Amino acid sequence: MVFEHRALDLNQKTKVIFIALSKHMFYFRRHCVKYVLEQGHTPISQYGIFDYFLLDTVDRDLIRQANNNLLRISDELWVFGPVSDGVLAEIKLAKEMGKPIRYFKIVDSKTIEEIPKEMVEFEDGLEKFRGEL
Repeated sequence: MVFEHRALDLNQKTKVIFIALSKHMFYFRRHCVKYVLEQGHTPISQYGIFDYFLLDTVDRDLIRQANNNLLRISDELWVFGPVSDGVLAEIKLAKEMGKPIRYFKIVDSKTIEEIPKEMVEFEDGLEKFRGEL
C-alpha cells in the first residue's frame, strides 16, 4: 500500500515574502497574507507567528531576533501601509541583505495597491528617514 495525499502534489517552489506591517495596521494582517497568497507566493507574517510580541510573555528581543531570521530566509520584503520604526528597521536589514523591497498602500479592506517608494507614508516623526527607503 502506498500513502497518497493531495499535499504531495503541491510542492512547487514559490518566492517567500516577508510581510512588514506597522502595529497600527495589525488588524489588517490577514488581508496582507491573503494578498501575498493570491499573487502566487508564500507569505511570512511575524504577526501570524508571534502575534504581538507573544503578548509580552517572552523578552521582546527574542522576538526581534527571530523576526530578523524570518526576514533572512525570505526572498523579498513587502511593506504594507505606513512605515513605523520597526518596519523601517526591517527595510534597513532587507537592504543590507540585498533583498528586493516592494511597497503597498492599503486603500480599504478589499484593495491593496503597489506604490513607488516616493509615495510611501510614514508614522509620526519618521518622515525624516525617507532616505532610508
